[in-house]
Amino acid sequence: MDAKALSQIIDRYKSAMFTVNRRLNAMMREEMPADLTLDQFSTIQYIRARGQCTSSELADAFCVGKSSITAIINRLFDKRLIRRLPDEKDRRVTYLELTDEGERIAIELDAKIESLLERYIAHFDEQEAAQFIETYEKLARVLVQPEE
Repeated sequence: MDAKALSQIIDRYKSAMFTVNRRLNAMMREEMPADLTLDQFSTIQYIRARGQCTSSELADAFCVGKSSITAIINRLFDKRLIRRLPDEKDRRVTYLELTDEGERIAIELDAKIESLLERYIAHFDEQEAAQFIETYEKLARVLVQPEE
């Protein structure tokens, strides 16, 4: 691809990404309980998908420092949405998992977010939706691969 075409595609991507991220984040925030942030919800979703994880794993997954994750974890713990489980073999390691209330909130919010996204994905036919998600997943894979 020549440099001019690549630059135009990048500009289009940035513009679309800005609009999609801002609008969807605003709509998702409206679905959240008043005392839950999007970062906290994302953390709950991550833990739910894995069953349990460590704070270091969360920091790596969200590309933030451990202090940022610690603040989120502390708030979720205070809200009784997660619990801390010490590793039986290594006392330095603590696993995080959802409480029953955390699981309930995750399921409830997941249904709300799915309903929200359905309204917009319904504008695509099945082939368009499949192509979109395949391309988006490819971008995700490229982003997590180490650079050569």
